[in-house]
Amino acid sequence: MGSTIVMINLFGAVALLLFGLAQVKDGVSRAFGARLRTGLASGTRSASRSFLSGFIATIALQSSTATALMIASFVERDLVLPRMAQIVLLGANVGTAVTAWIVATGIEWLSPLIILSGIVLYRRSSSTQQGAGTALIGIGLMLLSLQLLSIATAPMRESPALGAFIGLLDGALPVALIFSAVLAFVSSSSLAVVVLILSLASTGILSPALAIVLVLGANLGGAVPPVVATLSGPATARRVTLGNLIVRGIGCLIALPLAGYAGELLQSLPLSPAKLPVDAHLFFNIALALVAWPFSPLISRLMLRLVADDPKTEDGAKFLDQQALGTPVVALASATREVLGVGDLIERMLIRTENAFINNDLAPLREIAALEKRVDLIQQEIKIYLSKLGREGLDEETGRRSIVIIDYAINLEHIGDIIEKGLCEQVTKKITKGLTFSEDGYGELKSLFNMTIDNLRVAQTILVTRDFKLACQMMEVKVDVRRLEKQSSERHLERLRDGRMDSLQTSSLHLDMLRDLKRINAHIVSVAHPILDESGLLIESRLRDVP
Repeated sequence: MGSTIVMINLFGAVALLLFGLAQVKDGVSRAFGARLRTGLASGTRSASRSFLSGFIATIALQSSTATALMIASFVERDLVLPRMAQIVLLGANVGTAVTAWIVATGIEWLSPLIILSGIVLYRRSSSTQQGAGTALIGIGLMLLSLQLLSIATAPMRESPALGAFIGLLDGALPVALIFSAVLAFVSSSSLAVVVLILSLASTGILSPALAIVLVLGANLGGAVPPVVATLSGPATARRVTLGNLIVRGIGCLIALPLAGYAGELLQSLPLSPAKLPVDAHLFFNIALALVAWPFSPLISRLMLRLVADDPKTEDGAKFLDQQALGTPVVALASATREVLGVGDLIERMLIRTENAFINNDLAPLREIAALEKRVDLIQQEIKIYLSKLGREGLDEETGRRSIVIIDYAINLEHIGDIIEKGLCEQVTKKITKGLTFSEDGYGELKSLFNMTIDNLRVAQTILVTRDFKLACQMMEVKVDVRRLEKQSSERHLERLRDGRMDSLQTSSLHLDMLRDLKRINAHIVSVAHPILDESGLLIESRLRDVP
């Protein structure tokens, strides 16, 4: 009975730790998700910034898996170079290790205060404050779980069964590594497993060598979930996550025979024996980053050979099943999936145009025309497909949903035209004529580019979820874009009045790009109109009542 209670307490404490980690990730994503994504994407221009971006993102999200999936999606969209992505993940590994080290510093007593502060923030009206409050509550629960883990593992010192099991692992270190890796994979958190190892080590039942090997296993197992998550994804994403797994695997294979010597070395240093697992975790990831960093280009080239390119597909629609037309719900789901793919193509066009603008490089623009043709073709196929569905006699709700999808496809097609015939030509003119924007003007356009891409991602979410709050926020974004465009135009005119030569040379380009980005955002925001219209919150005129 006593052992059963101990196991229940242990599993409950681990479950609370995992729940706290999930709360931190969810809260930070809600409060700072867009900034984190933008920072991670823009912070990869150099190797050192890439490492720092991965480190900061993982510290914030408390999940190297989340960072790995995020950076893999950026590589897929040509937003981050593959070799820089490998360095980002090295920073993410160190970020996880630093988090474990901080957690082990004995600040568990702060958990009630942190949870209280989180609840106060969560009750605020701002979504950012609510997200920050959720993250604080998660941190407090993580610290509380440490206390519960300490209490749950204390009786294990006298457990003969556990002692025998630990003895078996101590005599078969490769098995211990695999066992720990499986735990990290199942829990999808190397941090949780390292904290569990820390709690067991504090009871004195783990030898230094076994503690280090279990930590190595946690590192190896933590790299597996991103690989599994990207198995069905494009080759570019699979290369990033597989490369990270191979780097960690090689590091573990090299460190495994040295675990005994490393344990003796750490014990000889003026470090707390109770904190040996987190110290070993930190040292291993720092050493791995230092060794693997120079080989990141080689790793990227190796991944190109190991993971073949995706087979080329037809440019047309892939998900419009003609046989599903007899089942409207299934047909609408197919059309929704297809139109989301069109949105991804538009995002790719925007990102390539922004990259050309930022880097003064025409290469990213070469694919724009082909992408725009695909957008035209697929949106036409979506319209024809749903028009056939309309002949089958739909109920009112299905009919409305069909119209929403068609409207969204048409708006995306208009955006593609604006990018190809407007932004693309303007960026080409800037590059070919060697024009340089003023520092202020460049920053304003770059900010509007980033805002436009983020807004498109939110619009994709609104189309699927039909979330009322997101729709309201999207309408507020339209006002923000209008205000930003107006302020940028006014500041540009002020620079012209001041006789700024760089502003004089790029005047028409600056104003044209502002206008086109504003038009694109207007098309994006339209996805929120049907939701607000159904709620009676949308009015036809923007004019105020006049007497």
